[in-house]
Amino acid sequence: MGEERSKIKSDILLRVRLLYVLFILAGGVVLIRLVWVQLFSAEVAYNADRLASRIFTEKEIPAQRGSILSRDGEPLATSIFRYQAAFDFASPGLDSLKTFREQADSLSKLLAAFFKDRPASEYARMFREEHARRYRLVNPRDTQYLRSEGWLARMINRLKGEEYIRRRIYDTIRDHTPVNIFPREVDYAEWEVLRRYPLLNWNMGMVYRLIERDERIYPQGELARRTIGLIGDRGNYGIEEAYRSELAGRDGKAMQQRIARGFYGRVAGAGHEDPVDGYDVVTTLDLDLQDVADKALRQQLERQNALWGTTIVMETRTGEILALANLGRNADGSFSERENYALSRSMEPGSTFKLATMLTLLDDAHMPVETTYDTHNGDPVRVGPAKNIRDSHRGDHVIDFRRAVASSSNVYFAEAMWDRYGITGRKQQYSDYLHNELHLGETVGLERFGERKPSITTDWKVPDPGVMLVKMAYGYRVRLAPIQMITFYNAIANEGRMISPVLVRELRRGGRVKERFESRTIASSICSRATLHTVRECLQAVCTEGTASNFFRDTTRVRVAAKTGTAQITDARSREGRYYLGSMIAFFPAEAPRYTVLTTIETRAQAGKAYYGGPLAGPVVKRMVDYIYSREHDWYGRVADNGPRRYPERIKGGDITQIRRVAGQLSPRVEFEERRGWGRTAVDSLSRVRITSITEDRNIMPDVRGMGLKDALFLLESRNLRVRFSGQGAVAQQSIAPGSRISPGATVALTLK
Repeated sequence: MGEERSKIKSDILLRVRLLYVLFILAGGVVLIRLVWVQLFSAEVAYNADRLASRIFTEKEIPAQRGSILSRDGEPLATSIFRYQAAFDFASPGLDSLKTFREQADSLSKLLAAFFKDRPASEYARMFREEHARRYRLVNPRDTQYLRSEGWLARMINRLKGEEYIRRRIYDTIRDHTPVNIFPREVDYAEWEVLRRYPLLNWNMGMVYRLIERDERIYPQGELARRTIGLIGDRGNYGIEEAYRSELAGRDGKAMQQRIARGFYGRVAGAGHEDPVDGYDVVTTLDLDLQDVADKALRQQLERQNALWGTTIVMETRTGEILALANLGRNADGSFSERENYALSRSMEPGSTFKLATMLTLLDDAHMPVETTYDTHNGDPVRVGPAKNIRDSHRGDHVIDFRRAVASSSNVYFAEAMWDRYGITGRKQQYSDYLHNELHLGETVGLERFGERKPSITTDWKVPDPGVMLVKMAYGYRVRLAPIQMITFYNAIANEGRMISPVLVRELRRGGRVKERFESRTIASSICSRATLHTVRECLQAVCTEGTASNFFRDTTRVRVAAKTGTAQITDARSREGRYYLGSMIAFFPAEAPRYTVLTTIETRAQAGKAYYGGPLAGPVVKRMVDYIYSREHDWYGRVADNGPRRYPERIKGGDITQIRRVAGQLSPRVEFEERRGWGRTAVDSLSRVRITSITEDRNIMPDVRGMGLKDALFLLESRNLRVRFSGQGAVAQQSIAPGSRISPGATVALTLK
């Protein structure tokens, strides 16, 4: 019996040990499997990553794009956030139907009053329909749901009751698709108002998500639009493209957890990185000047039915571009900023290129300014191998250098260049001078904005090198963009120092300047001081007696130096007709230049329309000069109102009414014979002003000595006399003696001092 018990006990212990070993082995297998699953199973890792990617996502937080500003800080392009509230009508915060309907009715009335696009009843109906569609009621006795559960779940459901079933059914059919409730996106100021409305003020929990979108806007409309530029599907150009990375900044990132379809919550401390906003780009553009340039250019283009035009205003000393207008014709006949013509249109400039010829003749060839040539009264002539060279005006025969500049004589400069560079075989020296001394073969530093390289030959191995030389003398066979021409003229205004134009002043963020841009010196001096003085005098003569005299003859306000130019773009036999490029470049005040202005316009030859540079581009340049002069009050003299009273030693003659008004303010006594008409003045030792009337006989030469140029011109031209003048100030001498009989069309020369 004892042995039998011992055997049973041993058998039981053996079985227990076997079970123990089996459990250990099973546990070991489970442990190994767990380790393998956790560390080595690619399938598990793949499924875990998929699950995590559905629950957790990394959201990019966009940086706010920097603004483009004028020199005074006015926005030319800026970014603003737009907002839209997307509702989750299946949110648990809207489970209470009574509360939802009360809040929705209040919100409907407020939204209708705010947006004024539909009545409040329409908003209320939309809210009810969306809520019912995404959070519909279900009959709790519906057995379809219960049949889908296992026997244990059905038993638990029956024990817990119908309310529990209703809640579980709701949870299985909630549709969390977000619905936009605003009829349009709103800006930040509008959102600050809307966020206080019911359902938008979080008073029922998280029931919506706020959608933010960064939108680029241009507060000045089309003003300088091509210069400001654009990025995206419609093109990449201008400042927006040139400073793309600086404006963009650096985007941030944040980890988000999925709460419901379309709704996410931020995970705190999970690799969050704040965005860094882009830099603001401060340009050199002056909004007032840009606006005046745009309007003046647009008006002239419409008046002349032209194709396109550009106007540039540059500050002489700094090279800063204060205005840059580019207008081209649209298909409907209107004009807009279609292309940056100032930088991208490299074309034959015409007579404005004669400035380079002038410097070449005076500084390189050392030609005396007294050198004369016969221009043949505007008739076609042969110059070297070139035929049919002619001036566009008649009246000149043998003229000197100064008259050739004032009248823009093609024949004179063609003859002078052929004599000194053609006959002598120095064509290569001529092109070397243009490239090495005048720097006309290189860009001026605005390549990133689309500037095109100029074209001036360095290789004279062409079929007609002689013809090329003659044509280059007056602006053909060379190609330059308007920005390169104004940079060249600005060097003459800037005492011979050529500097690169500047369009962007600085990069800054939050008031702190990161980088400041200044002009670079292209050449410290492009000509000698003597040549500079002569050329500037000649350019002034263009305004007083030459091709720009219709605009700047009056020197009583401001003296201007300028050059006009006309280039025929197409051949006269062209099927489309003749196209011309008309330009004017001016700097002022001529004695101490502050500003340089250029206008270039392309047009087609049309009856009754201008195509020469003076009448085509001159009105725009004149408008800019007048506006700047009127705006810059520091140019005007100031009279101190303290100290002893002083009286003028001289008063100019002219219109008697105006003389009486001025003299009455400045002198103790005024004596006159007539109250109206024209008169001369004399001031005695007691500062008394005596006004002597001038004869009204139109056949008698009046005495205009002592008058200003404006009054003298008006009086003499009203008597059918042609007037030539020199000097500045008041008329000191007249070539026809006072009291002499005159014949219509006679010429009288005035000397001003």
